[in-house]
Amino acid sequence: MCRIATTRRPRLPRRPARPHLAVRHPHRALARRRGHRVKLLALLAVVGPGLLAGLSDDDPAGITTYSILGADYGYTLLWVLAVSTAALIVFHELAARTGIVTGKGLMRLVRERYGGRAAAFALSALAVANVGTICAELAGVAAGMQVLAGTSRYVSVPVAAVAVGLVVLRGSFRRVEHVLLALSAIFVAYILSGFLAHPDWGATARGLVVPTMPGSRHGILVIVATLGTTLAPWGLAFIQSYAVDKRLGVRDLGYERVDLVTGALLTGVIGLFVVVACAATLHAQGIHVNDASDAARALEPLAGSAATTLFGLGLVGAALLAAAVVPLSTAYSVAEAFERPADLNDHFRDAPLFYGAYGASMGIAAAIVLIPGAPLIPILFLSQALNAVLLLAILPFIRSLARDRALMGRWALGRWDRIATALVIALVAASVLALFVLSVV
Repeated sequence: MCRIATTRRPRLPRRPARPHLAVRHPHRALARRRGHRVKLLALLAVVGPGLLAGLSDDDPAGITTYSILGADYGYTLLWVLAVSTAALIVFHELAARTGIVTGKGLMRLVRERYGGRAAAFALSALAVANVGTICAELAGVAAGMQVLAGTSRYVSVPVAAVAVGLVVLRGSFRRVEHVLLALSAIFVAYILSGFLAHPDWGATARGLVVPTMPGSRHGILVIVATLGTTLAPWGLAFIQSYAVDKRLGVRDLGYERVDLVTGALLTGVIGLFVVVACAATLHAQGIHVNDASDAARALEPLAGSAATTLFGLGLVGAALLAAAVVPLSTAYSVAEAFERPADLNDHFRDAPLFYGAYGASMGIAAAIVLIPGAPLIPILFLSQALNAVLLLAILPFIRSLARDRALMGRWALGRWDRIATALVIALVAASVLALFVLSVV
């Protein structure tokens, strides 16, 4: 019996497992790491306009408005804050996109596309809104220093106005903005205080998604002020001009969207917890916000007896940050409207109108706050309602410019952009109209 010879198939070497791919192709992993590093560096280079404008919205006027909303109406008007934050994202993205694509600020574009009269109208509305907001920031400094050290406004307001002006005029604002951001970040304490106050989370959820309309004039005024303090006119002009000043290009647009959405969401989240903390503490005890010490009580679940000090520090830090930024919005807009240089890197002799507008807006606001007997809390609150009224003179220009395909090319507003922006303008107009009707009747 003979055997048939067979040949055995040689074993093939096993394929290395997937984790070894990095070893076999180290250049690929290195390229991926370099790509991530480049993207991170590009994002860090772009970050600024959105985050700065967003966090500056949580200024003394914003904190005061959100405190009044929570203290007077509990959780029921949280939907207004949610809608305002969505509107903030929509229009901040629009302003940044327009600035990056065109390389021009809002007032310069209005003048070029619609003429000098339109530019004068828009500039007048913005200047009035900005001076009102600067008044609120300096009132915040006065209120914060009264809480912290009992310092008179006749000392704290002039010192703050001069100090902030020197920081900006000497060109060192970008070196200290991080310090001011850190000080204003004290208001993140509201997040912890909101949890520690054991709020009604079910009522919070309902307030965010179920719209309820108060029937009183005061309730509508709170809604209008919330819209005005979140979607502030100064922020729209500032973010567009600052994006131009930073010389951002179209390639940076994606990173800038991350920057501005992050800033807007931080505004909304901090505002949410201000309302929740005040609803769980002040509203539950029937306390209304008549001065800064009343608003400070919402931090007691976190800070106890140190709540007043913590609130005062945050108020002053946020006020100084916003007092530096808001006049920049005015300065950019005035210089652009008259086609003059508008750059923080310029010296005073190169851009006298830019720096002159900055100083004038700060000086007028300081003079108003120093009027004997001027009430600080009403200045902080009512200035934000004025913002909402004046938004109606600015938002249509921003929307119209962004729709212009000859100007924006493929970055012009799409269908959903047009719907979203129209809804925001309609909401602001309806709120202001309701306030006017209730005020007249």
